Order: sequence, then C-alpha cells, then structure tokens
Amino acid sequence: MAVLFDDIENAFLFASMDQPYMNSAYLCKETGEIFYASEMADFDELPEDIDDPDKYITIPHKNALDLGKPLVIEFTSKYLPEELDKVYGIFRRRGAYSRYKDLLERRGVLKDWYEFENNRQQAALKAWCRENNIAIKG
Repeated sequence: MAVLFDDIENAFLFASMDQPYMNSAYLCKETGEIFYASEMADFDELPEDIDDPDKYITIPHKNALDLGKPLVIEFTSKYLPEELDKVYGIFRRRGAYSRYKDLLERRGVLKDWYEFENNRQQAALKAWCRENNIAIKG
C-alpha cells in the first residue's frame, strides 16, 4: 500500500507548525489513514491503539529531521554569510522565524529561502519514508 506524498507532507506541516508535541500526526501503516491531534484544538478522535508502533508511526516534527535552526544556519551561510552573527542572535529569542523572514525580505532572498526550505523538507521527508518502509506515490 502506498500513501500520497502530499498527505505525508501535509501531516508533516501540521506537526511542524508549532513547538514539538503541540500538534501530532499519525500514519496507520495498514490503511494509510492519517490521524491528527493538537493540544490547542479538537481534531480526530485517535484510535485506542494509536501507541502501537507496529500499526502506527508518528509523522516527525521538522526539528526531528534537522529542518529547524540547522536549516536556517545552512541557508544563511550560503546566501547571507555576512548576516550569520545576526541570525544566531535572532534565534536566541522567541519569535525568531518571523524576525528571520523579515531579514530575508529586506535582503531580497525570502523567495530563495522558501524554495530552499521546501526542497530540503521534501527530500528529508522522502528519506524518512524510505527509512520507515513507507511506500509513497505522487
């Protein structure tokens, strides 16, 4: 059974939209169905056996795939090396991503960031699927 990559990607984006463990998504390995849970709102009612690792796998948060701050530092080193110290400073406080994106917009590379981030996320998610024997399509 193969799962649509778009479904995996949407679940990943949901899980990654807040701090780790605030939002969760689970893939049923048998059916390909994805279940969503959030600390902030009611979503799907989770199956009673959701903790069964033989049946369900948790979709990772971006930090679990090194797609948080390490990705920012990699991008900055490549596209704005002169701003690296400033970016480290930005990421010492809450709300870092919005300030980082403001910096990128002022420097004219926000579109490059989104493309870079998207490409890396897709590659990391596909690798995660391979490592976990999740067949994807699309």
